Amino acid sequence: MTIEFRNVHASYDASTPILKGVNFTVSDGEFVAFVGTNGAGKSTTMRLVNGLLKPEQGEVLIDGVPTTQLKTSELARRVGFLFQNPDSQICCNTVREELLFGFRALKMDMARAERRVDDIIDEFGFNPDDDPFLLNRGTRQLLALASIVVLETPAVVLDEPTTGLDFRECVKVMGIIRRLHERGTTVVMVCHDMEVVADFADRVIVMSDGRVVDQGPTFEVLRNRHTLEVASLVPPQIVDISLGLSIMRPELAGTLVGTANTLNEMETAVASAVGKPDRSQAAPTYAQSAPGAEDAAGIGGTQVGVAEFVRIPTSPIDPAGVQLNELLDAQYEGGETSAESPAVNGPNASAADDSLADVALGAGSSHAGSDAPFDLYNDRPAPEPVGAIGFAVPGTVSESGRNLVVPEIDVTAAEPDEGASDANSDEGVSADDTPIAPSEGGAR
Repeated sequence: MTIEFRNVHASYDASTPILKGVNFTVSDGEFVAFVGTNGAGKSTTMRLVNGLLKPEQGEVLIDGVPTTQLKTSELARRVGFLFQNPDSQICCNTVREELLFGFRALKMDMARAERRVDDIIDEFGFNPDDDPFLLNRGTRQLLALASIVVLETPAVVLDEPTTGLDFRECVKVMGIIRRLHERGTTVVMVCHDMEVVADFADRVIVMSDGRVVDQGPTFEVLRNRHTLEVASLVPPQIVDISLGLSIMRPELAGTLVGTANTLNEMETAVASAVGKPDRSQAAPTYAQSAPGAEDAAGIGGTQVGVAEFVRIPTSPIDPAGVQLNELLDAQYEGGETSAESPAVNGPNASAADDSLADVALGAGSSHAGSDAPFDLYNDRPAPEPVGAIGFAVPGTVSESGRNLVVPEIDVTAAEPDEGASDANSDEGVSADDTPIAPSEGGAR
């Protein structure tokens, strides 16, 4: 089923226009996400699709027929609509009655309806006798979604289907929507969660101030810095990291690192850039030449004893960030220490890490050395706490422009902390294991 808007204008009263000449087409079988700020006109657009509103100017076409020529009941057979608030949709006293309501309202075959409802109750795991209004928020949302899925309309319109859901509930709802789309249903979804948009939508339509400001394949839109700024959007985390690294090092823009959109793509990019550690050698490979470091990623180095370090701001609760952190930990945590790499694996690892953190956000940055959360993409303090993903990669001083990150250190020149001897790296313990007081001025 196709949905087409032709120069559509709409408002709830004459003094407040909502849509101001909207044009777009959703083709049969597409999964399209509408994104943008609150008040951009997204929900109004959805109500125009299923005929709850009619355009003041222009046309809304469903399979080529203007909605002004179709009854709301006719549109309901073609377009299922999920409200943002399930309590605006639920109206019956039991789960079973709620799922049968649409069939009764549309005067459809009730024998078939009973069989279909039984299937949906099993698929969603409902108790058919439960009172819908006593269910928790997530289950009510699932019930509202099921009341649409059960009718098997050729298209569904979803207004913020994951609002108010926890992660587990969100995964369940979006899994059902994905299966619905895979069976051929056209899906139109309003969503503020760019991670959900990136994971599920084939195409994105961006709205701002009642107009469409951009539309296209999902990651083309979500990597468009002008669009992100105009619509006040924050890109998905991996895209944000990729864009941020491209800003820090413009030569990365066309590499695997600079174009990664998903966790798997970033994993491939990082592995290509630095190679895999050879744990059979005493010295970690990232303090030496990395095999394959100059492949398609276009970055790497060969000089032994020189390491670089990058910190990537990431939300500590974001699954993608956690997985990437685990990936990097698994690849770059060396078990052995080496005289060639004391700043990486030796007793000065913490001090070296701290010094690198001071410049990891960019040479000369006003944020260097600050403990404050930092938004790498927008070059400003982050609104929420962030963690840091760090990893070392091979590099050269003479060809620093080819390397992944900004700061460079000569690890062979790293000196021990003042006040600590080579023989006694553990502070406060003498050669014969007798506790001693730290000397004045010693590092702690």
